[in-house]
Amino acid sequence: MFLFDTDSLRKKVEELEAKTFEPDFWNDTEKAQKIVQETNILKDKLIEYEDISDNIEDLEVMIELASECEEESIYEDLKLTTNSTENKLNNFKIKILLSGEYDKNNAILSIHAGTGGLEAQDWAEMLLRMYKRWSETKKYSVQILDILSDTEGGIKSVTLLIKGINAYGYLKAEKGVHRLVRISPFDSSGRRHTSFASVDVFPELDEDAEIDINPSDLKIDTYRSGGAGGQHVNTTDSAIRITHIPTGIVVQCQNERSQHSNKATAMRMLMAKLIELKQLEKKEKIDDLQGQYNQIGWGSQIRSYVFHPYSLVKDHRTNAETGNIDNVMDGSIDIFINEYLKYKSMKNDEK
Repeated sequence: MFLFDTDSLRKKVEELEAKTFEPDFWNDTEKAQKIVQETNILKDKLIEYEDISDNIEDLEVMIELASECEEESIYEDLKLTTNSTENKLNNFKIKILLSGEYDKNNAILSIHAGTGGLEAQDWAEMLLRMYKRWSETKKYSVQILDILSDTEGGIKSVTLLIKGINAYGYLKAEKGVHRLVRISPFDSSGRRHTSFASVDVFPELDEDAEIDINPSDLKIDTYRSGGAGGQHVNTTDSAIRITHIPTGIVVQCQNERSQHSNKATAMRMLMAKLIELKQLEKKEKIDDLQGQYNQIGWGSQIRSYVFHPYSLVKDHRTNAETGNIDNVMDGSIDIFINEYLKYKSMKNDEK
């Protein structure tokens, strides 16, 4: 098989389980739930590993039988078991790659339409649907934190909280500019159009995460929540926009009716972005970060979605591609996510 330290993992599980027997374990319910969740994740990895090991042992027995007997049914069973084990092994390898500090966290994903008006806004809405469908296949929940729709159609921007184990670990592969090529449904002449949308992804931080942010570096604005209309639109100025002046980072939240709740969520979003930026720029402190925050540039797209003159979705970082564009837009993006995780792992090994 491949390098997987089961002994260290079992020891970690034992340490975590020992904590659950401490008398004051449930005094802090939130902390206790996180420990239980982490324990279950590690135990699931061990169970999955042992299942694959058992499958490999079964394959060895079947290979011996096949060498002694020429019955067609044995070869068919061998082929099915081999394919099943290979799929399990590949999926397990991907999970092992999710070992970053925040990979197991929920993800905050933002989509921003590029220039181009209705065409780009429609593309942003198509991406929103794609990520919602992908989340459904993973049994993740999706919560809209902020959305700016347009009366003509589509969305100018949207921010989602995607909740589930390893949501950030998977979705960090989606950060960048996404390019669409198609015959525009909004062009009466039937011309081909190219549209762009940017996707930003960062982890949702735990409640106890602490970083030093100078209050004087923040500009906090309140505004009236927008949305699709109807009874769910707030009639008070409960939406919050926070600007971190030294870096130019802007976050906003309008999900809750409470201004206090929206501010707390926006602050966690800001902290996550600042931590990410600090790590990227290898700075010691948040105070060292200066200048406009332009992590995602429009100059180079990470993926192209071509509807015309042929059907193709291609990731330009890994060269992973598929011609089944309908499946991709229905949320089948694991081919790109998995190849990106492998690509990043290889890059890290080269350093």
